[in-house]
Amino acid sequence: MPHQIESKLLLVDDLKENLVALDALVRGPQRSVFQAASGEAALALMLEHDFALALVDVQMPGMNGFELAELMRGTERTRQIPIIFVSAAGREMNYAFKGYESGAVDFLQKPLDPHVVRSKVSIFVELYASRRALMREVERQRALVDDLQAARLELERAVRMRDDFMSMVSHELRTPLNTLLLETQLRKLHLARGVAGAFTPEKLRDMNERDQRQIQSMVRLIDDMLDVTRLRNGRLSMKPHPCDLAALAARVVDGLAQQAEAAGVELRLRAPAAVPGVWDEFRLEQVLTNLLTNALRYGGGQPVDIEVAERGGQACLQVRDRGQGIAPEDQARIFEQFERAESGRQHVAGLGLGLFITREIVQAHGGQIRVHSQPGEGATFVVTLPREAAPP
Repeated sequence: MPHQIESKLLLVDDLKENLVALDALVRGPQRSVFQAASGEAALALMLEHDFALALVDVQMPGMNGFELAELMRGTERTRQIPIIFVSAAGREMNYAFKGYESGAVDFLQKPLDPHVVRSKVSIFVELYASRRALMREVERQRALVDDLQAARLELERAVRMRDDFMSMVSHELRTPLNTLLLETQLRKLHLARGVAGAFTPEKLRDMNERDQRQIQSMVRLIDDMLDVTRLRNGRLSMKPHPCDLAALAARVVDGLAQQAEAAGVELRLRAPAAVPGVWDEFRLEQVLTNLLTNALRYGGGQPVDIEVAERGGQACLQVRDRGQGIAPEDQARIFEQFERAESGRQHVAGLGLGLFITREIVQAHGGQIRVHSQPGEGATFVVTLPREAAPP
């Protein structure tokens, strides 16, 4: 409401007794009164405060009231301050006309009528308060429009992400499902024709391994989607207990050995005898598996180095590939949901969730993950972990 807005009044007169008398007339609730004994002092105050009204004596030594008004009208900050001139000079000097000409809104003749002074000051105070209230409302409405615009853009982005996500999920699940469907149709055909040679122990073992890879691919996609849902709802389970990061890394590398061999990639692990700590072992296996899977995808068939170390009282896990690298503008974005480096969008399967989940797991342990890379020079992902996981 306008009456709740504080108004500042400026009194300018070279005589102290005039300032005291005028101050007593204009002071009131929600008003602050400032006094200046010269035009120079008044200008200094105007640079610090936003005044609702200035009552200025015309006849002052040095800079008179008209000259002060001219300076005020020439400055953006003080141009909008209403000026009421106060003068004891006779009416025959035509000061009022000169005052209006220099930009004043009113002219008061001494001796002052207290009722007239209070009434005029109240009018300008109310106008100022109303103007400020209107400006605040305009700013509030503008902020509301900005918020609505941001919400609309975010909603549009969410809809696009949802559509892209559903499209990616459909595509990624269709590939292993189609492979399994073709495999089962082929086996059914062999059985119908009595082709016993298609079901030798060696061929059955190969069939089983192919089926297992396709099923694992679908399970991994579903697990990623479930993990993202849990992260959004703050329900990602963390169960820290004493474990050995070096042994964990060896176990993950061994588990991916067959996949690396099929891709023609050498996995090289360098680790001390033990790097003990208190972590969620399952989640850290997930972190390293995601990093190594990306290295196999993007590494261009070159060797991948995995290093486990102890540095500065923290455990350090590092995965380095020698592939196409990641452009600087992509290095922050790849840790977000459904994001991948531009160079990998058209060539590598996946939902773009692995690094997002990896970052969230690392941060849930109180750790950090960073990437160092240049295009064409591969990428190195570095995970640092405190020896004990952060409390949930």
